[in-house]
Amino acid sequence: MTYIQCLIIAIIQGLTEFLPVSSSAHIVFANAFYKFFASKELSFNSQEEIFFAIIIHLGTLIAIFFYFHKDILEMLKGFWEVLKTRKVSTDSEKMSLYILLGTIVTVVFVLPIKDIVEKTLSSPYICSLCLILTSIILFASEIVSKKYQNNKPLTFKKSALIGLSQGFAIFPGLSRSGLTISTGLFLGLDKITSAKFSFLLSAPIILASSIFYPVMEIDLKNALSFNFGAIVLGFFVSMIVGYLCIKYFLKFLQKNSMRSFALYCLFMGIFTLWFFKYYS
Repeated sequence: MTYIQCLIIAIIQGLTEFLPVSSSAHIVFANAFYKFFASKELSFNSQEEIFFAIIIHLGTLIAIFFYFHKDILEMLKGFWEVLKTRKVSTDSEKMSLYILLGTIVTVVFVLPIKDIVEKTLSSPYICSLCLILTSIILFASEIVSKKYQNNKPLTFKKSALIGLSQGFAIFPGLSRSGLTISTGLFLGLDKITSAKFSFLLSAPIILASSIFYPVMEIDLKNALSFNFGAIVLGFFVSMIVGYLCIKYFLKFLQKNSMRSFALYCLFMGIFTLWFFKYYS
């Protein structure tokens, strides 16, 4: 992989992992556009690129740990207390169980369909249609959040439903953060609570699906041929961009709606449908 390839993919990963615009769709679009304009593949699922995907997902995972380190430490302590006392009392103890439950629901939903979805639904057309669906969901959640005062607490039932919505992001073009934040709004949570829970809930999934699972597919004998300079660049770029994205997106949500992201998804979905119909 070249430095340009790694830089492009790392920036896309850092931005779209947390913004409600679908990282999977943008990776597919970037590959297709790069092939169209440069007449070569941006990525082609080689051993090096599987390894690179692990590294940039690790970058965004560390971004979550850096930004929410206090919350994560409190949740780990809370979870340990639950294991010792078998009682749930503090907010951090409850949150640790909410994250655990949401993750379990996601995994149970995703595992049976993961291979089928990845093999059959990764075309730009499918991504475009799913991105338009993401736009509709974002618009609908904004309407609901404005119509009702969203200040209800998080519960086990809500965390399970948000975990289920996260599972639907296995379909490329359906934004993970968009679905989870919108589900939180539909269930009566405020935007900041929904976004914070969405980001924390993503950590176990990123760790499991993007690090442990792909590691099994790598033949480390090929590692000597990897461009580690470009890979290291991608790691730091995805981490820095991801951290800044979390920080400023949360600030954005304090004063603004997600309508701009809904409009972007709608425009990008329609544009890519048209583009790939006539130029692919």
